[in-house]
Amino acid sequence: MDNLLNSGLQLIQWFQALGTWLLPLMKFFTFLGSIQFYLLVAPLILWCIDAKLGIRLGLFLMINATVNAALKVAFHQPRPYWYSSSVKVFGSAENSFGAPSGHAQNAVIVWGTLADRIKTRAAWIVGLIFIFMIGISRLYLALHFPQDILLGWLFGAIMLWVFLRCEKPVVSWIKKFTIPIQIVLIFLFSLGLVLLVVFPQLLLGSWTIPDDWVKNASFAFPGEPLINPLSFSNLLTSTGAFFGLAAGWIWIDALGGFSIKGQWYKRLARYILGVVGVLILYKGLGYFLPEAETLVSYTLHYLQYALIGFWMSGVAPWLFITLKLATHVEQ
Repeated sequence: MDNLLNSGLQLIQWFQALGTWLLPLMKFFTFLGSIQFYLLVAPLILWCIDAKLGIRLGLFLMINATVNAALKVAFHQPRPYWYSSSVKVFGSAENSFGAPSGHAQNAVIVWGTLADRIKTRAAWIVGLIFIFMIGISRLYLALHFPQDILLGWLFGAIMLWVFLRCEKPVVSWIKKFTIPIQIVLIFLFSLGLVLLVVFPQLLLGSWTIPDDWVKNASFAFPGEPLINPLSFSNLLTSTGAFFGLAAGWIWIDALGGFSIKGQWYKRLARYILGVVGVLILYKGLGYFLPEAETLVSYTLHYLQYALIGFWMSGVAPWLFITLKLATHVEQ
């Protein structure tokens, strides 16, 4: 493994030696693969462009993020700047393991789903370019080894295939049940996702993070807290958000659905109002939540992100309809 990691370091150093003129471009592409970007774009699609595509993207991303988190723990591999101080890291501090790359894996899901929705050769070509460049950007910024990127692409492709193949039969099956039963099933599935992350952590047993990784990470980011990639609190965000998104969509669909049609200023008002609600739930509730690694803290983090998801797919569309910024589907 050390030989593979050292070879990866040499490739990163060669890539960075091409010059810092690449830095703005690489930071741009890494932003296109970031959670911050998806949090801006997914609600825009959901509320203003294509509601069904928006909810698909949101649910796919949350499931994929959980799978990625479980895989990271299972592989428990370092990031380049954890492993060695010989590379210069250009990105922000990261607290999760390196393999597989979440940026690479999520990029396949997002751009692959968009390309599948548009269904043109040009869309797939553009999507593949973005997927490739997002992965390469993580290499240049010294946030991932080459094998991290390749594994991210591989598992992203597998997950995308599973999503596209299973989506229709799963949706058709769950719609056979009453609304309360649907929500219970979604909740149980979200708990299954939690167990998916817990299982590899249990398999690690007494394994601890090497001191050199902690020291090198602190050297790269001296003002940041010590890395703790086995922290469980952050892993509950995607499972909670998945439940909230799915439950909110089931609820609003039972009320008559949500149409994105409307004048541009109404769509703009939806987006602004919706994002304000997300920020209130994210920042406001986050201010009061404890950061301790306890069952109470885990539960509260799950509930916080479940509320954010429910707001995005259910409460916000209901509020848009109530304020006459949108209509039900049948109208």
